[in-house]
Amino acid sequence: MSLPQLHVSRHDHADRTLITLAGEIDLATAPLVRAALAACARDGVRTVDVDLTAVTFCDAFGLNVFLAAFQHSTHARRVLQLHYPPPVMVRVIEITGSGFLLHEPHVVRSPRSGVRAAVGEAP
Repeated sequence: MSLPQLHVSRHDHADRTLITLAGEIDLATAPLVRAALAACARDGVRTVDVDLTAVTFCDAFGLNVFLAAFQHSTHARRVLQLHYPPPVMVRVIEITGSGFLLHEPHVVRSPRSGVRAAVGEAP
């Protein structure tokens, strides 16, 4: 049995940062996401964009990290936005009423074509 893996990369552009995540976000890897987002806050980054294109799984621990980071960002007048979540993650975000996390609410990429479509449409 292999351990869940998550690759986290950070690309800074002036006062905006892109965090790219690839792999699974769960109990074991959520602290990596939390640390990356906290480092952006400590570094004074005003806008954090999180690219979720390569995320294959995200459980409640991962969602809680994003919710806490969003709350802290909003309180500090910073911006945190999630981009291109996989459809299963969008479903969890919708069910929990957390659509405000998404840069483009109700828009995801099709797993088959890579083309984005509105949630609820056939890909």
